[in-house]
Amino acid sequence: MIRLDTISWRFFKVWKRNLVTYQKIWKVSFITPLLEPMLFILAFGLGFSGIIDAVSYAGADFSYTQFMAPALIAVAVMYNAFFETTYASFVRMYYQKTFDGMLATPLSLEEIIIAEIVWSATKATAAAAIMMTVLGVLGFVDFPAGLLILPTALLGGLAFGAVGLFFTGVTPSIEMFNLPIFLFITPMFLFSGTFFPVSNLPAWARPLALAFPLHHLVEMVRGFGLGAHETSSLLSLAYLVVFSVVFTLAALAAMRRRLIK
Repeated sequence: MIRLDTISWRFFKVWKRNLVTYQKIWKVSFITPLLEPMLFILAFGLGFSGIIDAVSYAGADFSYTQFMAPALIAVAVMYNAFFETTYASFVRMYYQKTFDGMLATPLSLEEIIIAEIVWSATKATAAAAIMMTVLGVLGFVDFPAGLLILPTALLGGLAFGAVGLFFTGVTPSIEMFNLPIFLFITPMFLFSGTFFPVSNLPAWARPLALAFPLHHLVEMVRGFGLGAHETSSLLSLAYLVVFSVVFTLAALAAMRRRLIK
């Protein structure tokens, strides 16, 4: 049974523990969000500039790199948060027995889980901030509206951190994470409106794309960074909030079943 009444600001101590540990490797970890947008812009800008004249999106025409660039931030949020609460959390839980040690303290299981999700969202937001800055310098993010990408990234990080920790609670071994990555993450990466508008999909496929949380994150980031979106920002906001709450509760339940014997 989930004990929400045990959650207090003590979860911040677990968050701080993860931050202190991360400080030893942050320089290496931030190379990816620093260089990735430049590599994507260079590759797609050169590769598609002679093939795609413009992308028709939300009643306006954009160059392909303009259309794609904001979506790179949303994808980075998804990957950073999801991989943090799957592989990294699994290692802390199963191999390092870090969670067992924490449970021997006054910390509750719920506080540990909430801290893991909030930490993953923090890491994802930091990556988004770096990518937003790089893309802004390259002229692919409009400011000051683009600054709203940061709270959007935090919400997206909570959503993907929560669903990642849910999978950690139900996945028997670290090798089995290949299944949610292949069946859940990869389809979202390809069909959430990241590389082409969802409106270009066949009518039967659009509802499936609209059901993906990444689609709503992409739409919000694109709306703030590009000034255009096809899906209502309020709808996307409501979707991500509900998704975060539902999978946070699911993660709490799954991790309690796994850790509390």
